[in-house]
Formats: sequence, C-alpha cells, structure tokens
Amino acid sequence: MPATSAVLRSEWTKIRTVSSTVWTLTAALVVTVAMGAGLSALMNANFSDLPPEQRATFDPTFVSFSGTVLGQLAMVVFGVLVVATEYSTGMIRTSLAAVPRRGRFLFAKVAVAGALALLTGLATSFLTFFLGQALLGEHATSIGAENVLRAVIGGGIYMGLMAVFSMGVATMLRSPMLSLGILVPFFFLVSTILASVPKAKEVATYFPDQAGSKIMRVVPGALDSEAAPYGPWAGLGIMVLWVIAALAGGYLVLRERDA
Repeated sequence: MPATSAVLRSEWTKIRTVSSTVWTLTAALVVTVAMGAGLSALMNANFSDLPPEQRATFDPTFVSFSGTVLGQLAMVVFGVLVVATEYSTGMIRTSLAAVPRRGRFLFAKVAVAGALALLTGLATSFLTFFLGQALLGEHATSIGAENVLRAVIGGGIYMGLMAVFSMGVATMLRSPMLSLGILVPFFFLVSTILASVPKAKEVATYFPDQAGSKIMRVVPGALDSEAAPYGPWAGLGIMVLWVIAALAGGYLVLRERDA
C-alpha cells in the first residue's frame, strides 16, 4: 500500500508533466491580469462620465478584479482536466490499481491540484490588484486601506476554490466534455443571467460563484450592484459548503463505481 507522501508525489508528477494543465494555470493568471488592467485603465479614463451615485460607491479594488470572470473559467478547465483526463485516457485504471484506497487517491489529487490553484490564484490576485491600482491613477486605493487586503487574499482563495469545486464535479461526471459542458455555461451564462432576474436572483445569490465573489468587494453596493444578504466571509463560507458537497459527491461516485 503506497504511503500518502508517495501518492502526493505521483499526483505532482502527473500535473507538472501534462502541458494542458500548466498552460491552463498560466492562462488563468494572464487573462485575469490583462482584463483587469484594461478595464481599470478604461474606468480611469471615463470616471468623470459615471453617474454621481456610482462615483460615490466606486470600489477600485473590485474594478481591478474585473478579469476574474474569465480567469475563473480557466480555473474550472484546470480542475476538470486534472481529474477527467485520466478517465478519458483510461489512466484511471492504472492509478486506482496503484492506489486502491480511493479516498487517499482523491485526497492526494485534490491536495496537490488545490495547492497549485491556490498559489496561482494568490499570485494572480496580487498582480491584478497592484497593476489595476497603478492604472486607476487618482481613483486608486492602497493595500493597507480597510478591508482591501482581505479582498485581495480572498480573491486568490476564490480562484483556488473554483478549481477544487470543478474537481469534485468532474469526479462525479467522469468526463471532461460533460463536465465542461455543464460548468462553463453555468458560471459564464446561467449564473450571471439568473442573478439579474428579479425573482431568480434571490436563489442565484447563493450559487458558488455569486457567493464566493463577494469576498473581493470592499464597498457594498458598488456601481449600483445590490448588497447581498450576507457578508464577504459568509459568502466565501457558502462557496466552501458547495466545494465540500462537490468533493463528497465525487468521493461517493469514485468509491461505488468501477473505473
């Protein structure tokens, strides 16, 4: 029976030797930083055109995180690829033969991939913040301002959790195409659309992306957005519950079904 440390090393080898996972993490960083920088510069140039109520509730921290909407999709792809690629290639049979304790196998995969996603998320979050603030000019804030550091660190945690949530879903579905076919439209379209529908938004506000992203806000109700019925840390806690549920579902499927 392989020790946990050996399983962790095995999962690390799998991830770093597959170019798609490495490029996906790189894309998450580049896309988030680039889009956040572009929108920060645009907001700085057009700040005087904003309505008075939007200028009064301007949130420079959240503006710099505008690129997260695309960066999180790259994290979703990363989480799916880490898990589902083994099923599509048939390598899952070899992996489970080498590590018959499926709980240990899933824990090692989530631990290694989750740590990489978290580190990438934190690096992305800090880069996005500092570059965005530099481009916002006189409308910028500082890392030492109230609640700003919480938002920056929270942004990195949010991206890491998005990857781990996707791993849980992919473990349940066991197919990269099916997993991406559900997760990408859900986060990019369904969640966003429902959050704008008067009656549906009361439910959508508890979706993992809607709840978790509140950690990146410093000014409640910024740019005419509605305040959530919970605080930033409570929102992140709701997302954590979604992640736990996805991982629990993935473990149950992995334990009960053959590879």
